Amino acid sequence: MADPKGFLTTGREVAKTRPVGERVKDWNEVYVPGSLLPVISKQAGRCMDCGIPFCHNGCPLGNLIPEWNDYAYREDWQAASERLHATNNFPEFTGRLCPAPCESACVLGISQPAVTIKNVEVTIIDKAWDSGDVTPQPPERLSGKTVAVIGSGPAGLAAAQQLTRAGHTVAVYERADRIGGLLRYGIPEFKMEKRHINRRIEQMRAEGTKFRTGIEIGRDLDARQLKKRYDAVVIAAGATTARDLPVPGRELTGVYQAMEYLPLANKVQEGDYVVSPVSAEGKHVVVIGGGDTGADCVGTAHRQGAASVTQLEIMPRPSEERPGHQPWPTFPMTYKVTSAHEEGGERVYAVSTTHFEGDADGRVQFLHLVEVEFKDGGFEQVPGTERKIPAQLVTLAMGFTGVDRENGLVEQFGLDLDARGNVARNADFETNVPGVFVAGDAGRGQSLIVWAIAEGRSAARGVDRRLTGASALPAPIKPTDRALTA
Repeated sequence: MADPKGFLTTGREVAKTRPVGERVKDWNEVYVPGSLLPVISKQAGRCMDCGIPFCHNGCPLGNLIPEWNDYAYREDWQAASERLHATNNFPEFTGRLCPAPCESACVLGISQPAVTIKNVEVTIIDKAWDSGDVTPQPPERLSGKTVAVIGSGPAGLAAAQQLTRAGHTVAVYERADRIGGLLRYGIPEFKMEKRHINRRIEQMRAEGTKFRTGIEIGRDLDARQLKKRYDAVVIAAGATTARDLPVPGRELTGVYQAMEYLPLANKVQEGDYVVSPVSAEGKHVVVIGGGDTGADCVGTAHRQGAASVTQLEIMPRPSEERPGHQPWPTFPMTYKVTSAHEEGGERVYAVSTTHFEGDADGRVQFLHLVEVEFKDGGFEQVPGTERKIPAQLVTLAMGFTGVDRENGLVEQFGLDLDARGNVARNADFETNVPGVFVAGDAGRGQSLIVWAIAEGRSAARGVDRRLTGASALPAPIKPTDRALTA
């Protein structure tokens, strides 16, 4: 273990954020560069010899958290990086973007603040990149088998890297103009600078993975032709069908899905635009949806110079403490203040949008809402609570309902879907079509980045077994595994 008394002598200390007035003027990551290094070894030393590390249960990747905490405490960064990469292809992504269910399952968290596992993780990988410990790992020999991966989000990239290292020739197909999926165009720059994606892509290219951008399977290339061209196919296209809000006024200009709004802001940072075609500058912005995507819209609107930002959530305001019905080691639904919320705006809970009101030119100007109560499995409006608020830009961040059904991919492959609109698969992550596998949100539904990477790694094992008859690749999860809940 690390420091035997660390959890008794050291309090929890997390990464410092830059002042709000400074960071809203740029798109750099919100954290103070290098602020973790002076404290992180002692923070890693808070990891206790708990006997059964329940952090392993919280994380679907099976991360060897106590081991790399011990190495970080001893400042053996190379060994820490090796243990970190043993279970996670992209710890610089999870260390920045994951909500850390491992920390919710930390044994120390029963009686005091949990170990800062996420901060230790991101420090280890950043040190590894800086010291040159992250290098390409090309295969010793090629299998002669070919694999196509559809989608370049975390699930697709993880599957591609695993299969490339196993000796297969892998090509990743991405419909966008750049690799990364939602990591590239759904996650704002202030949460994760895209240089972290770029250097991983270069590592994967050096290992032998091929990338094909601007090609949407189903539209630009028939899925049946793809299947004939490759020995196996992995579908990692995500659950990109956004949940809509069918209320009067939805058609007004200025009402957008979050994934219509956020990518444009990221394209500005990529140099494609000088100013976003859909900007919050000088506007009253309303974000419908209280999750992480909604928070991303809030932070983006702040940086674009919104006049005001209001975030709406239909559920009641969560408790700041772990609810009794969500005991340790489950991942609790608690009140969270993200970096975007620190920057301003109003959060309104237990309300539902009734309709939008526009001007004579068809542009949204107001949003009408009403307070709601959850009763008998549904929401009921509270009479007399109707009101309207200014809304010149509205983003819908209410989640996703399943895989894209409009581009032809599902029908061309002839895939079976489950009751939730996800692509059905067996224990090896293989669909009803032999040789076609599915990983990530396309098969699981909307989930966390750690689950996506775990899915990609597990599906890679299924593909490797089909192509070679056996596999030494790890499979951290089964398709039926779910997050630890009460």
